Amino acid sequence: MEFKDYYKIMGVARDATQDEIKRAYRKLARKYHPDVSKEPDAEAHFKELGEANEVLKDTEKRAAYDQLGANYQGGQTFTPPPDWNTGFEYSGRSTAGGDAADYSDFFASMFGRDFNVGGAGRASAHAKGEDHHAKILIDLEDSYHGATRTITLRVPAMDAQGHVGTKERVLNVTIPKGIREGQHIRLSGQGSAGSAAGKAGDLYLEIEFRPHPLYRVDGRDLYLDLPVTPWEAALGATVKVPTLGGIVELKIPEGSASGRKMRLKARGIPSNPPGDCYVILSIALPPAQTEVAKELYRKMAHELAFNPRTKLGV
Repeated sequence: MEFKDYYKIMGVARDATQDEIKRAYRKLARKYHPDVSKEPDAEAHFKELGEANEVLKDTEKRAAYDQLGANYQGGQTFTPPPDWNTGFEYSGRSTAGGDAADYSDFFASMFGRDFNVGGAGRASAHAKGEDHHAKILIDLEDSYHGATRTITLRVPAMDAQGHVGTKERVLNVTIPKGIREGQHIRLSGQGSAGSAAGKAGDLYLEIEFRPHPLYRVDGRDLYLDLPVTPWEAALGATVKVPTLGGIVELKIPEGSASGRKMRLKARGIPSNPPGDCYVILSIALPPAQTEVAKELYRKMAHELAFNPRTKLGV
């Protein structure tokens, strides 16, 4: 996917004011409008210009785009960094001027879902304030046990000179036990202020888990790769397994193979019913770093006469 340098397309500096962006767009729109322009590829330039303006004219989209920094160049292959918009607060008014499919793949990947949450519509005299949204990262353990955490959100803001940036907002958040990825925590009254006597909007925090050193998450279930020795797999054994609720013992059946999946019931994320923890066996080979170890391997090769490639016909 090609990275779009919207500032370069608009011919403005990254610290340009909103008024400067507006003037630049009007000037270039006249130059490249397909109905009047004699420039080569005017239609393509006009479309690209419209996309750049769609982002930079909007304080929320522009502030989100700026989170990527200035280290990318237009035309280079680009993949959005993981969790690039985590902790970024936005409102429902930042919808695209049209379907996100009308824009480039770059635009759709950045703004197609998170910034298409509904239009503002016409406000009444006592209308409720707009709801706000943000994605936050939590530890898997916070979901398992429940927790109270202090989070910091970046909120788009424009100063008196018209420069767009962000300010920080600090909140104490109660994380419910058993919350899963993709679910939301609603903070009542933490959105935009309402009109006149209208209530303030709410803030919805979408949950995402930080990568865990041991577990992979699939809904309520957890997956753990468990190394076992060749003799534990071949002869059977009882081994200790770490779970989010503590250490448990797992019986490895005799003759187990690498990749075997075993279930620890109700050891996943709490729920009704709770998720499970699936243990995937992985046979770990001892290193042959001493003469004694090497001799043991030679003896195994001689005594067992085992060929793991027979199914390959070799």
